[in-house]
Amino acid sequence: MDAKTAILARARDAISRSQSEPVRPVPRDYVRQGSDPAGSQPVIEEMVDTLEDYSAHVALAPTRDEVLDAIDELLGPARIVVVPAGLPEDYKAAAARSGRELWEDSREEPIATLRLDEADAVLTCSRLGISISGTIVLDGEPDQGRRAISLVPDRHVVVLERASVVPTVPQAVDVMGQHPTRPMTWISGPSATSDIELVRVNGVHGPRNLGVIIAH
Repeated sequence: MDAKTAILARARDAISRSQSEPVRPVPRDYVRQGSDPAGSQPVIEEMVDTLEDYSAHVALAPTRDEVLDAIDELLGPARIVVVPAGLPEDYKAAAARSGRELWEDSREEPIATLRLDEADAVLTCSRLGISISGTIVLDGEPDQGRRAISLVPDRHVVVLERASVVPTVPQAVDVMGQHPTRPMTWISGPSATSDIELVRVNGVHGPRNLGVIIAH
């Protein structure tokens, strides 16, 4: 029996059994607790290592002043920075250092997508981070803004609260499941893809540069 015949036979058998037997429930006993609690030093170290493996730029900022300085540093040479309307005012002020021009975006007064392409960078907050995968999750709240602003500009600087970094994906899903209708964006490093010859290309589906500030 060749492979095609075997696969089709198994498919027919599965269909036949599903019509005569009740469907078994899918196990959902996922691990929902890492070996270390959210925001602990090992979790933060894992988060930093994974982000840096993705070529993201990471800054640890134990104080508010260090967060503001890190915002200015990671925005670098950007001249036009998009910020969501609900971003803390001192974050906006830090983004405006060095003569940068700020464009404020909101659902009530959105920046046109073509105009977003003229911006050099975007600064947002975040909902949580997942250390095992180096993932940052946004959920569209006023301090994070519309999904478009985090996808179009070439550089994304995001502030991630240390206490919101969880070890596992199921833990993150439990948190995000509290508000399932919010528009979610899951970010694991700068946007990148590879062709069949494994030539890496950045910036295909989003920002080519990702800066992450882990704030206490």
